[in-house]
Amino acid sequence: MKPKLSLVTLGVSDLDRSRRFYEALGWEPQDWTPESKVVFFELNGVMLSLFGRDDLAEDVGVEATRSTGFSSITLAHNEPSIDDVDRAFNEFISAGATAVKTPQATAWGGYSGYVADPDGHLWEVAFNPFSDWT
Repeated sequence: MKPKLSLVTLGVSDLDRSRRFYEALGWEPQDWTPESKVVFFELNGVMLSLFGRDDLAEDVGVEATRSTGFSSITLAHNEPSIDDVDRAFNEFISAGATAVKTPQATAWGGYSGYVADPDGHLWEVAFNPFSDWT
């Protein structure tokens, strides 16, 4: 099997609120209409989809229960510099994200912080001097 990630789907409590949050970051929904049950954003080669939590659980065939606490998954948005991390972090906050950990130097030589989107999905905003993930 070819190693790749094509699509990340986030189950959200309010599809319209989540769509507006990501649009406030300047991201453009793909082929979205108000009747849509899912919203797709193209993220430089990987798609992000937002799907109502209950609808997603129904699609998967499981109950739509949610445990409290850390979900054991984070998403990452990498930037080419420390200043760009600070700018992007502030853009997330301006769009309605909650600051979880302000950007700071890391033990591995980078710089990162964390925000939570309106449904609590954690996004790391990072600069990694050892990669070109920007």
